[in-house]
Amino acid sequence: MVTFLTKSTGWLGPIASILGLIMNAIYEFFHMFGIQNIALSIIVFTFIVRTLMLPLTIKQQKFSKLSSRMNPEIQKIQAKYKGKKDETSLRKQQEETQIVYQKYGANPTSGCLPILITLPVMFALYSVINNIPAYVGQVKELYETVAVPISNVKGYEGILATLADGLRLSSTDFSTVDQIINVLTKFQTTHWNSLMDSMPGIKDTIAISYDQIKQVNSFLGMNIANAPGWRFPGILIPILAMVLQFVQGKQLEVKTKGNNQDPTANAMKSMNYVMPVMSGFFCVTFPTGVGIYWIASSVYAIIQQFFVNKYMDRVDVDELIEKNVAKASKRKPRISNNNVSKSVSLEELAKKQTRYIATDNKFDNSENNGDSGSNDDRVSSENHSSSGNPKSISEIANLLKSRNSEKGDK
Repeated sequence: MVTFLTKSTGWLGPIASILGLIMNAIYEFFHMFGIQNIALSIIVFTFIVRTLMLPLTIKQQKFSKLSSRMNPEIQKIQAKYKGKKDETSLRKQQEETQIVYQKYGANPTSGCLPILITLPVMFALYSVINNIPAYVGQVKELYETVAVPISNVKGYEGILATLADGLRLSSTDFSTVDQIINVLTKFQTTHWNSLMDSMPGIKDTIAISYDQIKQVNSFLGMNIANAPGWRFPGILIPILAMVLQFVQGKQLEVKTKGNNQDPTANAMKSMNYVMPVMSGFFCVTFPTGVGIYWIASSVYAIIQQFFVNKYMDRVDVDELIEKNVAKASKRKPRISNNNVSKSVSLEELAKKQTRYIATDNKFDNSENNGDSGSNDDRVSSENHSSSGNPKSISEIANLLKSRNSEKGDK
């Protein structure tokens, strides 16, 4: 069972916990066959999670294909109201844009929704990979074999604090075994050597445990806990990460080629050059395990995108529009005939009442501006109204006022 270390908290916590269960299951599966390797588990873990998100990828690609039809019409509307900031123009622009979306059965948030779901998963995925012992029970047990003896050494907290200086830690409190493990997972080879020199009494215990941890972290002769640096073979990790992300970006760029007026396509084209360079730079300083995750993710994405592109080439846009319109019509609330008639009658009543009130206001204004002789006409009008049924709120008020006056006279 996975025990708690420093796990992701906040809104990423539940997602990271679910992904951690998947990671733990993968590691235990390979352990059944005598394979204990975190790098291999990371690669398989990445492939499984990316496969689970395949429906979102296809949904996003469909929206992109639909946008190739919608964008020219939306851009015409934007050009039509360009520079107009008054409320009427903004409302008309919004209404005309909404008509275009209804025409194609699309939702303005359809293109953003897959990204909004994918990004939290990617962040949670990174937090799991960056802190394996917090989610994989058997890996944590390896670290416990060295963390428990360290906790019995006098003044160990000061030694760990000195060694951990410069590391990206969420906390510098090393009062518990879990917190000691949390800092040990960030240690590179130089930190482990310094730890053994700083604690000669348990040097052999640390050395034995570190050999086991190093074996689990080994990948093609590299320790995935260490940063690749600029030397061979570590430098291959950031180079592969850059090249594969560039190829992945080019795949997406081909799908939007020919639509140079689309600002999204132009932004994507720029990002296809910036992001690979940034990834390569970060890979040099981050642990090798992060670089392996980026490489595995790009390899899978390239293969996945190849088949998704083949599938999308067979998707007919007109058929896609027809299906979207049908789905959109089903989502609209159904209104019964009784409700329609009620709403219409209420609307007509409101109009009538508004008309009566407007007439009454006009009458009141003429009363204020007229001569004293108009009072007799008003009384006559009220008496005439009282003989029949009053037809408006103002007539009822005048009738009551007239009756009160008559009682006062009596």
